Amino acid sequence: MTSSHHEKLVGREADIEFLKELPREKLINFLFMHIRDIFAVDGLYFLGIEKRFGTEPSVEIDQEVWEGLAVIEARRLKKTMGASGENIPSFMEALRFSCWSLDTVDKEIEVEEKRAVIRNLSCRVQNTRISKGLSEFPCRGVRYGWMRAFAKEFNPRIKVNCIVCPPDEHPDDLWCEWEFVLEE
Repeated sequence: MTSSHHEKLVGREADIEFLKELPREKLINFLFMHIRDIFAVDGLYFLGIEKRFGTEPSVEIDQEVWEGLAVIEARRLKKTMGASGENIPSFMEALRFSCWSLDTVDKEIEVEEKRAVIRNLSCRVQNTRISKGLSEFPCRGVRYGWMRAFAKEFNPRIKVNCIVCPPDEHPDDLWCEWEFVLEE
């Protein structure tokens, strides 16, 4: 005779204990899976809006959504990770925790005292669109809005410059490049 096991799990504490039982590597993979889920949802709703209303309204809505997310994410990173963003090095640390940076698999980051650059060398979103026979997504406005809102939430003196981002012409080994400068 087998005995049945019955337990009642409730609340966040039970979820935390459940996650603590996962091996570290599996927990990290789980985190990245959920980051990709954010972009999957974004892509699905974008394609739905684009199909019904066209690309321009879709891009406008996408920009509003990502600017709002940037503020929410920046505030949560301040609280959860203790991110200050008071200077360029601490801002870039906060940016590295962001869903956009963590989803940017093939990237380069250069950090100086008053200036930093991040480059997306192989964009998962753009590569997925191209593999489905779609054109490059003109993401400059969306990403620029997100970057500005994210930076402003940390430090209004951080200026964001877009060096290159679609629909700009770009080399095959660079999708976008962003510069952050701390203004005096």
